[in-house]
Amino acid sequence: MEREEYLQVYRHSLAHILAKAVIELYGKDVQYAIGPQIEDGAYYDFVLPEGKSITEADFKTIENKMHEIIKRREAWTRKEVSREEALELFKDQKFKTELIKELPEGETITVYYTGDDYVDLCRGPHVENSQELMSAAFQIHSCSMAYWRGDEKREHMQRVYMYAYPSKDELKQHVKMIEEARERDHKKIGAQLELFMFNETAPGMPYWLPRGWQMYQALLKYSREVQRRHGYTEIAAPLINNKKLWLISGHWAHYLNNMFIVPGLDGYTSADANIEDVVEDLKDADAAKKQVKIQAGSVVYNRENPDTMAAKPMNCPNAMLTYKRKNRSYKELPIRYSEYDVLHRKEKSGQMNGLFRVQEFRQDDDHTFVMESQIKEEIADIISIADEVYKTFGVTYRAELSTRPDDFMGDIEVWNRAEADLKQILDEQYGEGGYEINEGDGAFYGPKIDLQIKDALGREWQCGTIQLDFQLPHNFGLTYTAEDGSQQMPVVIHRAIYGSLERFIGIVIENFKGNFPFWLNPYQVGLVPIREEHNAYAKKVEDLLLKNGVRVEADYSDKNMKTKIKNFKNFKDPYILVLGDKEAEENTVSINVRGSNKQIQNVPLEKFVEMCKELNEKHSLELIQSLD
Repeated sequence: MEREEYLQVYRHSLAHILAKAVIELYGKDVQYAIGPQIEDGAYYDFVLPEGKSITEADFKTIENKMHEIIKRREAWTRKEVSREEALELFKDQKFKTELIKELPEGETITVYYTGDDYVDLCRGPHVENSQELMSAAFQIHSCSMAYWRGDEKREHMQRVYMYAYPSKDELKQHVKMIEEARERDHKKIGAQLELFMFNETAPGMPYWLPRGWQMYQALLKYSREVQRRHGYTEIAAPLINNKKLWLISGHWAHYLNNMFIVPGLDGYTSADANIEDVVEDLKDADAAKKQVKIQAGSVVYNRENPDTMAAKPMNCPNAMLTYKRKNRSYKELPIRYSEYDVLHRKEKSGQMNGLFRVQEFRQDDDHTFVMESQIKEEIADIISIADEVYKTFGVTYRAELSTRPDDFMGDIEVWNRAEADLKQILDEQYGEGGYEINEGDGAFYGPKIDLQIKDALGREWQCGTIQLDFQLPHNFGLTYTAEDGSQQMPVVIHRAIYGSLERFIGIVIENFKGNFPFWLNPYQVGLVPIREEHNAYAKKVEDLLLKNGVRVEADYSDKNMKTKIKNFKNFKDPYILVLGDKEAEENTVSINVRGSNKQIQNVPLEKFVEMCKELNEKHSLELIQSLD
């Protein structure tokens, strides 16, 4: 048995042991729902008898009960049952009953017994005897609220999570990694370093604080520098557009539930407004004349109101309009429109997670318009950009190619040529077999390449994407005059390297644990005049650094020197300059380097400034520890 298959059986079997333990501890009235294995273990969902709940204090008790059950060496028995038998068997279990009733007619129904007193509805497979789990290394680590089937209108459940590995060493290593991940949690570090905040009045929409906004701007500056060298031009477009645009692009039909609607007003109000009514009505093509109710403001509008707008979830349609504003020649292509506009996408409250999943964000977006013959060269250049950017952050990455899906649109021969070009590019860049192919997983409008970066903990994040699009140019009627005078349709390449800047910053915070490279750090130099009479020299140093593009903060207060230094250290400033009589007299600086207890003294001010400029220009990952 392969390791992955073994882990699935092992973890899924432990999920049954977990359910049995909870039932034995909390009584036969426990309603148990589902218990799948997941990446690092398993979970099980329960509704406990009224007045009972599972808390962190109960985790060890449940673990002990699980070990007790395993030691009984009970046999596991698989049994096929009829629908009627299954319904009788689980007549007191509402969730199991619901699942059974939804099974298709003729479906084989199987149950698994663990001993004689616990049975679960399950396809399996499982272990044959609990003895096979004797060496099980597991740990219950959390319990959260969940909704049955993810529907917030359904029953509230308690979801108990556990880690599960074949050996104690593997479990120990995993727990250590999890603890390290908690230390790196971007939400925790973001608060400590005063980078960003959230407020309930704008869920999933980060407030960027002064320090965080400095870092945000550094990322944008670097992205723009790279793109200028590769022939990109930047545009900006409206943040809300009339419904007409989203109908043309297809977003109104396929993405409405994730869009923020700005309805045109018709003067009517309603006391029982409900946002769900809007979504359902807008899906209903026969409800064109129906008035629709909106929550909170109790505003009612007509579906056909020409003033209905939507906040843009993507930049693509506006880039199409920008291209279409005048006639184009093949001599102009490729045309590269980069864009950093604010986007809004509605998410369920339970899906939002710090900067990783937000409702407002920016992307280092680009839409490039090319002739089919230019696809290969253009994508090779995009990959070179990704390679440069990811190396700057010291992360490795891998590529995945997703090919034509069953519901593709466009000419199959164009698809075949495009996929062949993409494979050739990836073969040349990474070697044959040096990337993954996801057959049939492309978008309906074109094949795509996704770039997965790996962080300091070995976690992978999908950031970069390169997508060919044969559909939007068709929807918007885009053309160019070919060399032979005919009118041809361009191909659009959607491209992002950071992806969402918010998400990328969250990844960067965790990857560097808040110890950012000099060029990226919110403030790069902290100035500590020892006494107030040294403030004048500190101001001179500050002005010179600012003039040379170095982000600097100074503490001119009469606080103790050590207090000032500690404050800058708490914010992880790369260099802290201590300035006193000697430094003022000799035009030098004394440097405290982040991560080092030693001080570099007697450094000429001009030499320090040149070093800072060099670190910014080279986007260096390392701090200079010596200026000998």
